[in-house]
Amino acid sequence: MVAEKIDYIAEIARLKKEKNAVLLVHYYQIAEIQDIADYIGDSLGLSQQAAKTDADMIVFAGVRFMAETAKILSPNKKVILPDFNAGCSLEESAPYAEFKAFKDKHPDHIVISYVNCSAELKTLTDVVCTSSNAVKIVESFPKDQKIIFAPDKNLGGYINRVTGRNAEGRPMLLWDGACMVHETFSGKMISDLKAKHPNAEVVAHPESEESVLKLADYIGSTTGLLKHVINSPNREFIVATESGILHQMRKSAPEKKFYVAPTSKNGHACKACSDCPHMKLNTLEKLYLCLRDETPEIILPAKMLTDARKPIERMLELSAKFGL
Repeated sequence: MVAEKIDYIAEIARLKKEKNAVLLVHYYQIAEIQDIADYIGDSLGLSQQAAKTDADMIVFAGVRFMAETAKILSPNKKVILPDFNAGCSLEESAPYAEFKAFKDKHPDHIVISYVNCSAELKTLTDVVCTSSNAVKIVESFPKDQKIIFAPDKNLGGYINRVTGRNAEGRPMLLWDGACMVHETFSGKMISDLKAKHPNAEVVAHPESEESVLKLADYIGSTTGLLKHVINSPNREFIVATESGILHQMRKSAPEKKFYVAPTSKNGHACKACSDCPHMKLNTLEKLYLCLRDETPEIILPAKMLTDARKPIERMLELSAKFGL
């Protein structure tokens, strides 16, 4: 007996309407999921958008910490995601107990955490930041304020360089975490590709290593990179961030050429390393099933919801105060 073929796109649309659900999709998802999003974007912006809707349910096609952030900002809504195993190497690089011990050794430091971290880590954080406002959030504090930055050492190093904290002798203390995708971009290979395409701009996410960022003509968040390539008069780009964004770039600027920045693993070229394996765990079938069964669901303790919300609200207060 042949199993009935399911039209996942049609069924997802039906279930969303039936359950009053909103579908949030991160730029790093597969193209088929991006194309049926109610809202597409970076993680925090998506969660903020969902909090404004009258939806009863939030379906987050991304990774687990993103769905947690949506739950933190919309505690009264049900939040589900297609695959609970869709974790994040950056999140996993900062375990709660280890980071708390590190923080306790530096009681005179405040903690600024990249929003790409677990709900648990947010409870140990004074203020979160995004890749687009990180520099300005740090600069909103006095130069003599001692800071721990977590969990991304590459983003933290970039902030130290941009803000001059190294030159001032008061660099932030950086937690030793990183994104497995952004660490695989090869400065040497990008230089070689640039030699083949001398007119191409190199655009890079600040989670990349310094050797890559030194080659970049533009550094910015995923949304920032997308806006830049759309508005730039340039016609060719070498893109150093997760490959999923290329779908939106090609849709938004079909007349332009985009090259995936080369990656390496253990010194050897790696064709698939610009794909986040966690993001790519989500499929149309899993999205359909999670909507149908309303699971896996993000459930967080009430105290964690309250404590993790505070650093997000602090960031929003600083953003309003300083026009970030």
